[in-house]
Amino acid sequence: MDDAQGDRHHRLIILGSGPAGLTAALYAARANLAPLVLEGTQPGGQLTITTDVENYPGFPRGIMGPELVDLMREQARRFGAKSRFETVTRADLRQRPFTIESDAATYTCDALIVATGASAKQLGIASEEHLLGYGVSACATCDGFFFRGKEVAVIGGGDTAIEEALFLTKFATKVTVIHRRGELRASKIMQERALAHDRIAFRWHSAVREVVGTREGGVTDARLVDTRTGEESLLPVQGVFVAIGHQPNTQIFQNQLAMNSVGYIEVREPTSYTSVEGVFAAGDVMDPHYRQAVTAAGTGCRAAIDAERWLEAQESALGKGAAVHAAVAASAGAEGAPG
Repeated sequence: MDDAQGDRHHRLIILGSGPAGLTAALYAARANLAPLVLEGTQPGGQLTITTDVENYPGFPRGIMGPELVDLMREQARRFGAKSRFETVTRADLRQRPFTIESDAATYTCDALIVATGASAKQLGIASEEHLLGYGVSACATCDGFFFRGKEVAVIGGGDTAIEEALFLTKFATKVTVIHRRGELRASKIMQERALAHDRIAFRWHSAVREVVGTREGGVTDARLVDTRTGEESLLPVQGVFVAIGHQPNTQIFQNQLAMNSVGYIEVREPTSYTSVEGVFAAGDVMDPHYRQAVTAAGTGCRAAIDAERWLEAQESALGKGAAVHAAVAASAGAEGAPG
């Protein structure tokens, strides 16, 4: 890690250190931009809470999430990227250079890549946190394969939950949707598909009080409570998927960057340009649809290339401006010279 007391101004700063941020760092470093990566409160992003990653290209036998992040970081550093384990507390994007304040220092930069990700909303119970990655998951497309031939539960009632449930029927023998209410919030067509599916069951008016199991043996049950009567019951399952939505980590950019109704940063497709010139976005912070490590990495590549080209254009324009100014000054001097 570089000296935190070093230079405070950087041509490019990258916020976030998941696949999007670290891929952006790799590409930017190879373009000689010497980017600074501020890694945030969860270095590596959601990959660090994923035990086995089997769907990232190039690892036919799979790889642990934290190990994949470490390899990405090492590769970016090899080409000159710098990283600091600091959390950004404030960003001022009203003028360039942009000002970025962390819990340790204040920085300025000419260009900024926002790759702060999105956090899966959690139930807020201790057993959920303890067993996350050991039978509890927030991503069916990431982890569904590990539950082949098992019975699982999906918590939620919106489109996300029903999409997860339908996907899990490819692997699980039974999927039970647990919902606090007596009807789903999902779109009508999604409801129809789920209600008609012979592998999907429903536990209405139910909330999860505890996920029962151990890290060594995995999940064995979900302890449910009836939201109307308070009566408790056990649902035997080997996996629990929490699907109550995601929250993009964009709070510090409120009223500065254009976002959709739930806080995802809007970009000018097919680029990574945001509503502020010189600010680019990549990964789950601008992608509410896919939320995969490989798609995040792809947008990180896109953001780095966009930032490099934008910086080059800015510097070229400044150079031309200086040349024109010098030429005008020289011309004026020549006209004013004695004949």
